[in-house]
Order: sequence, then structure tokens, then C-alpha cells
Amino acid sequence: METRETDRPAPPRQGPTYSSYLRLDKVLDAQEPLSETHDELLFIVIHQTSELWIKLCLHELEAARQALMQDRLGAAFKMMARVARVQQQLIQSWDVLATITPADYSAMRGRLGGSSGFQSVQYRLLEYMLGAKNAAMLAAHDGDVPAQEVLREALTRTSLYDEALRLLARRGFGVPADRLERDFTLPYQASAEVEAAWAQVYGQSERYWDLYELAEKLVDLEYRVQLWRFGHLKTIERIIGFKRGTGGSAGVPYLAKVVGEVFFPELLSVRQAL
Repeated sequence: METRETDRPAPPRQGPTYSSYLRLDKVLDAQEPLSETHDELLFIVIHQTSELWIKLCLHELEAARQALMQDRLGAAFKMMARVARVQQQLIQSWDVLATITPADYSAMRGRLGGSSGFQSVQYRLLEYMLGAKNAAMLAAHDGDVPAQEVLREALTRTSLYDEALRLLARRGFGVPADRLERDFTLPYQASAEVEAAWAQVYGQSERYWDLYELAEKLVDLEYRVQLWRFGHLKTIERIIGFKRGTGGSAGVPYLAKVVGEVFFPELLSVRQAL
């Protein structure tokens, strides 16, 4: 069959190519299995792609935090909605990882040493961004000075929820001063006054529509984080049962504990008050 001139791909123009722009030489050379186990490539790819998705989440949520500080709620909503879509990709990745059988994982597990998801700096940054400040988790990065510096700095910053509360205060709601200016390295503590402020927003949603939408965007983020955590729990339970994690964690019991932790407590408790 004769090939027409129009069917031939155009020669590359000057400038970056698809491969050079995406740095595919580095990306596709970054998978180096330590064993001969067939499923180890899947294990590596899932975790590497998850780190890339989390990188995007951090990029969007930091921009959303800045937008809240500047009262640009429309921009913040766009970024938060994008993060929710990315979170769905992260949640679905457990379905792929769960195709690894216990025997397959056992064949590679000894090569992993003490490496663990506990050591994901980006996941810790995501928790800090959402307000789950826990300085004790820095111990997972002992010996990694750059990681500890990044995390210590992130501990001091306001979370997305802190900026949401500051926005409520600027709009005239009765948010206590000790929730607006506090030691941001510590976990946020729920407040009856903050719940009352959100109750007012929910009770008069047409009047405070943008704040109502903000509340629901935050709830959506938390909902999807908990789905991701639950997927993690059930995948680990399916593959290794109740063995301890490679990094020394309790494994499934630890994951079951964190599933119950919340980021924005008043946005859940207010539902009982409505």
C-alpha cells in the first residue's frame, strides 16, 4: 500500500521534543528492581507515580492556600477541585497494587530493607498542609537532614484550614483569636465557636454561598484522603495480613488508627448540629 506524503509524521521542529520536554530518559530509567521478582516493577511504578501525583497535589494546595489568604475563592476552588480528581487517581492505584499476591510480595520484600512509605517526605508535607501536624513523625527521617529541614519549615506554616478560619474571621464570624494566632507546629484543636461559625454558613448557605462551597471543598478533600487511607489499609491487609511494616510500623493496626483521624473536625461535627 502506497504511503501518501501527508501520512508521514512531520519532522521535529527546533526546540524540545516530546521525550526531551518530559525528561523521559530520566523518568523511564528510574525503575531499578532489586530482585528478579516479576511484580517488583509494578511495585516501583505505583509508588513513583503516586509521588508524582502527590507533588501535583502539593503544588495545587499551596496555590489554593495562597488564594485563600488573598480572598480569591474562585481560584482556590478550581485548584481544590483538581486535587480531588488527582486523589481519585491515587485511590484507584490501590486496585492495581492489590494484584500483587502475598507470595509475590514475599519474594521481593527482603530486598526492600527498612524502606517504607513512612519515609515519604511529600506525603508528610500533604498531611501538614491539611493540618495534621505531628513533629514526632520527623523521626522517620533521621539522618536525612534536607528532608528534616523541609518538614520543620512546613510545620511552622499555616494549613489550608488555618487560612479558611482566618477568612471566616475576616468575613465577621466569631472565630476565637487563639485559633487564628497560635503555635502552628501543633495539631489543630476543635472549637465550639468555630463549629458555630460553620453552622451559620451552612444554615444560611445562599447568603454565604462561597463560604459554603469552601466548606464542602474541604470536606471533599478529607473524604478522599480517608478513602485513600482505607484503600491502603485493605491493600496491605490483603498482601501481608497483620505483619509489621518494612519500616517498623505496626502495619495494618497503625493504618486502621489513622483512618479515624480527621483534619477539619468542625466540618464533621457541625453536621450533627444542623
